Amino acid sequence: MNWPLVKLGDVCTLLNGRAYKKDELLQDGKYPVLRVGNFFSNREWYYSDLELPEKNYCERGDLLYAWSASFGPRIWDGCKVIYHYHIWKVEIDESKVDKNYLCHVLEKDVEDIKREQGTGSTMIHVTKTAMENREIPLPPLAEQKRIAVILDKADALRRKRQQAIDLADQFLRSVFLEMFGDPVTNPMGWPTKPLSQMASVITGYPFKSSDYIEESKGTVRLCRGANVLPGALDWKDTRFWSRDRLDGLDDYLLEQGDIILAMDRPWISSGLKVCHAEVSDIPTYLVQRVARIRAGTQSMQDLIYASIDSVAFERHCCPTETTIPHISPVELKAFPIFDVPADLLERFSRVVRTSLRKTKSFAFAEDQSEVLFSSISQQAFRGDL
Repeated sequence: MNWPLVKLGDVCTLLNGRAYKKDELLQDGKYPVLRVGNFFSNREWYYSDLELPEKNYCERGDLLYAWSASFGPRIWDGCKVIYHYHIWKVEIDESKVDKNYLCHVLEKDVEDIKREQGTGSTMIHVTKTAMENREIPLPPLAEQKRIAVILDKADALRRKRQQAIDLADQFLRSVFLEMFGDPVTNPMGWPTKPLSQMASVITGYPFKSSDYIEESKGTVRLCRGANVLPGALDWKDTRFWSRDRLDGLDDYLLEQGDIILAMDRPWISSGLKVCHAEVSDIPTYLVQRVARIRAGTQSMQDLIYASIDSVAFERHCCPTETTIPHISPVELKAFPIFDVPADLLERFSRVVRTSLRKTKSFAFAEDQSEVLFSSISQQAFRGDL
């Protein structure tokens, strides 16, 4: 059975958020301002004392949709906030569509949008008109509610796996702060050196997309920004290059343990697009607008990774920006890294290595949960659940 398709605009209204001037965004104030950069995160909030029309606020339980760069739906579960320009508030017609069902439909549609625009794009977004014209499956209201309950349960399992990984990440951040202090304020007074003095930092080679070829025994993978996700490389959308055309490109060959950072639109809903290259990721060559960081020791590599995956790095790259920036090679190389004693560095690295071993087991379980959720979603929206 296939459910009838209707245009999204027939069952809901998309309300635009408000654009802000820099001097309207405060470090403290009456209302938090929900921006794309923290749509799925509680890090780095700005505030406003402006009193606006009620349509410019969202409350707990409202359905929202981020439509630029980091995009997708979310049912807001926080306090009253002002939502920014790159976010829509979705006002639904409750006589036609269930809010939880619609959220699941929109979440699945995100992957369709990525495929349509090409996952290699660094500027994925969708216009209001295009979104209103997108077609969604619409079963009877009672069936929508039934599907939403099933998907909510499957999603809860998936999120528990992710929460375990998030807790491990939070633990490492706590250890970092306890041992070294906040890199934003440097309360322990550590001397610092620019990243370029602590490690080798390069950006990728400008491989011409017109010369990409199909995978074969005579090809190698290319690591593009689209392949870099928070915590791991993703090879769902892979491009290949002939091994016969690699002369002089040895510097761009990745090694196990390299830190890989996307330079364009680096902050997405799940965090900063930075990860380590694992054994399963190599051999692969680095493409332009992706950076490779390689320190001389594992302990220094661990310190650099923790420093980059922090609020301090975000502030360094975009101290006053209200949208997600691009990172320049100059900014990256100038990022200050604590120059700490070797024994302290080794102690931190031992904690990191132990935590990462546990995180890998969590990640495998999360992958299995993701496959299960995807399968159930496809059945539900086809009418086979």
